[in-house]
Amino acid sequence: MDWLTFPALDREVLRAMRKTLDGGYRDFSRNYGDQIEGVFDPLLVLLVWLEQTLIHAPWLVVLGLAMGLSYVISRQVKLSIIVGLALAGIGVFGMWEDTMRTLAMIASATLICLVIGLPLGILMAQSNRTQSVLMPVLDAMQTIPPFVYLIPVVMLLGIGKIPGLLAVVIYAVPPVIRLTNLGIRLVDHHVLEAADAFGANRWQRLLRVQIPLALPNIFAGINQTIMMALAMVVIASMIGVKGLGQSVLQAITNQYLALGLFNGMAIVILAVIFDRTSQAYGRRIQKHRQDMPRGG
Repeated sequence: MDWLTFPALDREVLRAMRKTLDGGYRDFSRNYGDQIEGVFDPLLVLLVWLEQTLIHAPWLVVLGLAMGLSYVISRQVKLSIIVGLALAGIGVFGMWEDTMRTLAMIASATLICLVIGLPLGILMAQSNRTQSVLMPVLDAMQTIPPFVYLIPVVMLLGIGKIPGLLAVVIYAVPPVIRLTNLGIRLVDHHVLEAADAFGANRWQRLLRVQIPLALPNIFAGINQTIMMALAMVVIASMIGVKGLGQSVLQAITNQYLALGLFNGMAIVILAVIFDRTSQAYGRRIQKHRQDMPRGG
């Protein structure tokens, strides 16, 4: 026996295993691909509607809505002005349409992540068994390279918006699940005992005590989800997702330095806008919590 070589399986056995796995998945995608793709049609409708709305809306309206929304969230006039100037700068450099496509993708992915992540995070916080089952899944979702799970998604659904959206969701959903679970679990048990003493049932305790007190952690999870969705934009462009990521990919392929820098900076600007706005809202919530005892 050669002690320097690891005793791996025979090459023919490995080849047969790979062929069996590849053939089985191809047969599955041929037989059920259309039905599975039909399940995601509502997501496609949402994404296309949001994308077309942002692209065809007058830029002044989009700027006004962005500034107004940032002010409502942060209550900071300075931040709202910075948001407006940053988006106007993106438009001046000719990246408005790609930015709107990217915004539509990020908004759709974030909405889906919230619909999936918040209930799962709450469920994990209420059940240790559920947490023990979901934790390895979340670990795998965060550690497996995105290129690996792009392969089965593309084989099943082809190239286009929906595979890209699913890839972004898979990559970005773990933080909101983890931090929702963590925030609810970190609620002081004395507060929960007080709620029980006042006769609150399980749902009242969850909705009126645990979730409100966990909001800073939950919004931290939402912030991280948005950041990870933005980070996935360039990779998703490899499977047909249009937007800033596609321009960055084109710049890498053709060695266009200026194109890559401009579109990369646009992605950075979007990340900074989302990050600063969500952090400002989180600080507002935290300040409100700290002021509550004095106000009472």
